Amino acid sequence: MAHITDVLRKPVLTEKTMKLMQEENKYTFDVALSSNKTEIKQAVEAMFNVKVTSVNTINVRAKTKRVGRYVGKTARRKKAIVTLAEGNSINLFGEEE
Repeated sequence: MAHITDVLRKPVLTEKTMKLMQEENKYTFDVALSSNKTEIKQAVEAMFNVKVTSVNTINVRAKTKRVGRYVGKTARRKKAIVTLAEGNSINLFGEEE
């Protein structure tokens, strides 16, 4: 297995992912393009000391963007939606519970 920080890049914090965290106990992360579901599960369990029940992955294609006359593309990425077991949670904001 690759190192934990090589697999998990950063959490995705949007309105939609915040709703998933609160209502369905699902957490979303940007992960390495080469990582698979098993590596993602092991990395989340090791980093946050929680029990993962399932992992869903999404490959996000690059989008074409324009700034004036210049055309470029955004970076492609891979997202993982991790479902935790009942009673487990991840504190992404560093607050005391």
